[in-house]
Amino acid sequence: MKSIMHTQLRIWIACLMLVGCVTSAMAQTITERMNENMITVSGVVKDQKSHRKLEYVSVYVPGTNIGTVTNADGVFTLKFKDPGTKVFLQFSYLGYSSNQVEVDRLASTGNEYFLSQSSFRLNEIVVSPVNARLLVESALDKVRQNYSTVPTLNYMFYRETIQKRNRYITISEAVTESFKTSYTQGAIRDRVRIAKSRSVASPDLKDTLSVKLEGGPNLATYVDAVKNPDVLLDPEFMEMYSYDFKDYVSIDDRVQYAISFKPKPVVLDFPLYAGTIYIDRESLGISRIEFSMDMSDPNKVTRQMLRKKPASMRFRPLELTYLVTYRYQEGHFYLNYIRGEYRFRCDWRRRLFTTNYTVVSEMVVTNRVDNPIERMSYRESFHNSDVLSDKVQDFYDEAFWEDYNIIEPTESLEEAVGKLKKAIDRNAK
Repeated sequence: MKSIMHTQLRIWIACLMLVGCVTSAMAQTITERMNENMITVSGVVKDQKSHRKLEYVSVYVPGTNIGTVTNADGVFTLKFKDPGTKVFLQFSYLGYSSNQVEVDRLASTGNEYFLSQSSFRLNEIVVSPVNARLLVESALDKVRQNYSTVPTLNYMFYRETIQKRNRYITISEAVTESFKTSYTQGAIRDRVRIAKSRSVASPDLKDTLSVKLEGGPNLATYVDAVKNPDVLLDPEFMEMYSYDFKDYVSIDDRVQYAISFKPKPVVLDFPLYAGTIYIDRESLGISRIEFSMDMSDPNKVTRQMLRKKPASMRFRPLELTYLVTYRYQEGHFYLNYIRGEYRFRCDWRRRLFTTNYTVVSEMVVTNRVDNPIERMSYRESFHNSDVLSDKVQDFYDEAFWEDYNIIEPTESLEEAVGKLKKAIDRNAK
């Protein structure tokens, strides 16, 4: 059996010139635009003791489905319609206490919010021996109780970056809509479509390798490991992994089991994974999964990661990792954030130097509609063979995202966009 998850998200490499895209790609969708009475809140989230900026913290408005995450600099921006009453934000992060803060109070602190590490005591919980594999099996048995039993339409922000060594060569972004069937069904009828998108790419003559990621926004479908268990959580593959209890941790002030897993020495024609599954102690819902592809056999990994390449180029996979988080809300867990990182090395026969590439893709659910009237057809969806950077508009409009919620770009990413714009302008003259 081949891995569904990663045959749908693959690297495509060719000897082509990279150019800045200037074609519009703005679909007509059912997204409701909110241009009036909007509140915009920005800030940075830090550790209370060390003042370290915290990345990928979930930020949302309690009582709603509106949210985002902090970027690698700990920065977030959240936009939502003014309810006419006091507004609170809630911050959720692994190992930290989850507290609400009033928006007006956040502004008075210079838009800094400090999270404290969780201090729950083990003697406050009933500790009993943990059978790690049985716990994972029990969590899978409870998917129907712990996840949505109705279809959902998720509004998402997606970003994809490609770096050659430490330099960005392509940056693509999109607001997407993801239609997901009930978690009582598989992912085969799940769809993603693009609402609005843009991209910028290096015109540098030295960037003669075009590196692209096929099916990128479909991250929302194929890396939702609870709904699409594939070889990671599929009961058929349980015997191929060993499981161990690591520790108790806190997410949203709820105690979690941290269960590590790694592949057994089995002979397969595709790679397995290693990582950690976080399981809510009370409900046995899976709240977070961190996993990496086993790199012990580079040939197997290459078959999974690589779509095609020039014949004279050598491809060496270095890393493929994912983070998937779910937000607990009113007794159920909902997909919240996914981040994937692909690192590989390319070199050419009879050349001395090699080049490292890093592809990062991430998406966050910014809003959700349960049981939507409209369904999404295959024809209007983003296909697995599609490449986002081939379909989108340029970065020149400062107000491009309007009222859409996004993951704020880091300082280094903003600087990279500026440099790429200047390079494209010079190349056009």
